[in-house]
Amino acid sequence: MHKSFTLLIFMFCFFIGASQNTANQEEVKVGLVLSGGGAKGFAHIGALKVIEEAGVKIDYIGGTSMGAIIGALYASGYTANELDSIFRNTDFTQLIQDNLPRDAKTFYEKEDSERYALALPFNKFKISFPSAISSGQNIYNELVRLLYHVRDIKDFNKLPIPFFCIATNVETGNEVVLNSGYLPEAIMASGTFPSLFEPSEINGQVLIDGGVINNYPVARVQKMGANVIIGVDVQHGLSKRENLASATEILLQINNYRTVKDMVEKVKQTDVYIKPDIAKYSVIDFGFLNEIINTGEIAARENYVALKELAIKQKKSNLPARVPVVCKDTLQLEELIIKGSENYSRGYVKGKLRLPADNVVTFSKMQQGIGNLAATGNFKTIRYQLKSNQDKTDLVLDLKENQNKMFIKMGVHYDDLLKSAAIINLTNKNILFDDDVSSFDFIIGDNLRYNFEYYIDKGSYWSFGFNSRFIGFEQNINYQLFQSNFDVPNDENINEINIDISDVTNQIYMQTVVKEEFAFSIGLEHKFLKYGTRTLGQLSDVNQASNSKRVFFEKSNYFSTYAKLTLDTYDDKFFPSRGLYFDGDFHVYLASSDYNANFKEFSIAQSHMGAAFPLFNKVSLNIETEGGFKLGTSPVTSFDFVLGGFGATRINNFIPFYGYDFVGLPGNSFVKGLIKLDYEVATKNHLIFAANYANVDDDLFRTGDWFKEPSFSGYGIGYGFESFIGPLQIMYSWSPERSDYNLFFSLGYWF
Repeated sequence: MHKSFTLLIFMFCFFIGASQNTANQEEVKVGLVLSGGGAKGFAHIGALKVIEEAGVKIDYIGGTSMGAIIGALYASGYTANELDSIFRNTDFTQLIQDNLPRDAKTFYEKEDSERYALALPFNKFKISFPSAISSGQNIYNELVRLLYHVRDIKDFNKLPIPFFCIATNVETGNEVVLNSGYLPEAIMASGTFPSLFEPSEINGQVLIDGGVINNYPVARVQKMGANVIIGVDVQHGLSKRENLASATEILLQINNYRTVKDMVEKVKQTDVYIKPDIAKYSVIDFGFLNEIINTGEIAARENYVALKELAIKQKKSNLPARVPVVCKDTLQLEELIIKGSENYSRGYVKGKLRLPADNVVTFSKMQQGIGNLAATGNFKTIRYQLKSNQDKTDLVLDLKENQNKMFIKMGVHYDDLLKSAAIINLTNKNILFDDDVSSFDFIIGDNLRYNFEYYIDKGSYWSFGFNSRFIGFEQNINYQLFQSNFDVPNDENINEINIDISDVTNQIYMQTVVKEEFAFSIGLEHKFLKYGTRTLGQLSDVNQASNSKRVFFEKSNYFSTYAKLTLDTYDDKFFPSRGLYFDGDFHVYLASSDYNANFKEFSIAQSHMGAAFPLFNKVSLNIETEGGFKLGTSPVTSFDFVLGGFGATRINNFIPFYGYDFVGLPGNSFVKGLIKLDYEVATKNHLIFAANYANVDDDLFRTGDWFKEPSFSGYGIGYGFESFIGPLQIMYSWSPERSDYNLFFSLGYWF
């Protein structure tokens, strides 16, 4: 009996102990802490790959900044390998710089962005500086797309893995725990690095990067219920003076004074501490993604035994069955809800979004629409949510208008025709109407000029505009060529004539978008043209020398109506590697003050089209063709086409043509073809090889000579560099029809 009782007690204790061990295994709750660190945070992906390989189940995730972004994606259901693939195929430089594609901008906005090197807010006649380099719009767009599958989860504890992230209230300096709301907004706020991104606003709080206050939130993860902590720390210690070479690094150094001290205690609270060797990388070294991911793997493998032991303590049955994340590509939108737009109408916003009539839209098209809205510069931030509405989706826009309505913009330029120039611009928005913008350019240098534009942008509806421009310059041209266009005396002693040209153009027009890509404009135009020279005056009176009388060949006002159809999807105006271009213009000249007493009604039609596409890595081909002709029997020659020279700014009917100098080939009709090969030998450095061919003469279309073998040809070899003030271009050009050559040079944006 005694032995039986002893055996019974032993068996009872054995089962109690076994039950306690089982209970202890079930109670193991693993929390993952992911620190902030900018580009260094890519190491989190490598660490997660090894954690998964070891078989560890993550029960809770807390992160800050980049740790919040990667942590949220992992908590939403992505595997480590999926994250690896996503990040390796993402151009972070493009995302961070908010480099919107050109086709996101209206034609007015394209011209505006490719004219000035510097733009600064100019409020109450005081120049200020932007609060941030980037709005973070491109990053936010990607987060919305990647997290679409959890769009309706507002409580982050209900994600596949419970999650939170840390942000900082910029007004109070307090730590803010974000564990509910709209997930892309939350992690965007956590990663809003001061001066790099615009602050985020959530529930009335202005938030910035959580790393300012708590870059390694281990205590918060423990409060969630974790009793075992895995921490991946991509912070670095205090830097030496030689490494403090940028404002970003100095800001981090200041913040790290406190962080380094705090980490002494936080490391003690971490059971498996993974510290990648990333000292040689900075927070903005996004180009080293592959290397940084590998450092995370290496550091995690150094802790592989501990990770494996932790996995054994967890019951195998509790390992999550990871459901593959399906990234949806197409949305069926139900409602468009707009918040925060006080000075811009619903029609304006909807017109920029360019949503299709049936509201079936791809993510890329929707992001392009958001880009169109961002490209206006009228909104400081554009945040939006996608909410389920039965089997469709509501798009809820939360717009924060840019309070800067006035800007001063500047630029410099040099080219062989207009010579040196500096531009000062004053732009003001919402002067008369909510959707308007006015802009005045004053250009000083070798040739004084001005350009005034006023535009009321109604999006997809008819927009209205008014332009006024003055341009004047001098150019030496062949006298015989000049004789073919104007009634001047024969003089064998004159080889070249110096002609000065003045052009004042005023336009009033309406414009709308056709098929979401084309812009169609109709308008009225007044143009005052004045062509004069002192060369002939000097010959008639040699005693007058420098004060000789100017002889005028044209001094008339012209009145016309016009229509214009434009498409421009080139990815770059100066060095296009892909996209299409079309510009068709038809002017009917109805009346003139008729200085030469020879006016009859006539028309000018012209078109310019092109395509650019990549051939090989870093090599692209640009093919263009253009032509124009005059309709009518009017002897007016002031609007004839003149080919020659190099340039990106069109002045009347001056057409660039390699191999000939400016105003080298005149005629009232022409056809031209261009082939250009662009090899980007290094980032922003281009080698250009070009060939162009043309027929130029009077009445080519009527005589049928349009389609004959080209009479003129020219070739060019050049170099281009994308500088911060605009493109630097040097082009050596020649023609087999001429013994001479031309070396063209330009610097800066054209205006």
